[in-house]
Amino acid sequence: QLQIVESGGDLVQPGGSLRLSCAASGLILDYYPVGWFRQAPGKEREGVSCISSSDGTTYYSDSVKGRFTISRDNAKNTVYLQMNSLKPEDTAVYYCNGGDYWGKGTLVTVSS
Repeated sequence: QLQIVESGGDLVQPGGSLRLSCAASGLILDYYPVGWFRQAPGKEREGVSCISSSDGTTYYSDSVKGRFTISRDNAKNTVYLQMNSLKPEDTAVYYCNGGDYWGKGTLVTVSS
């Protein structure tokens, strides 16, 4: 059964760090570009970061550039999003998309 599952969301204080995971079954993520998106309450879903399937080229939105890092572990069929220096405005449900398939999201809350 094809499935994408995000994990790693949590409540964290401003300035803290989290690592989100995007794991796939029935789908080899290495074959596809994989993107992380987020949706904050009352806002539209926005792209955060993505990594290419060919040469590992990465992209980051201006709001997270320099703080977030996307990476792949092909042996684990997983894509990670390392998030550092978190801010309250990073609070959102984070979604992963690979091969045009979406996971159900993981909640990140940044609050003191």
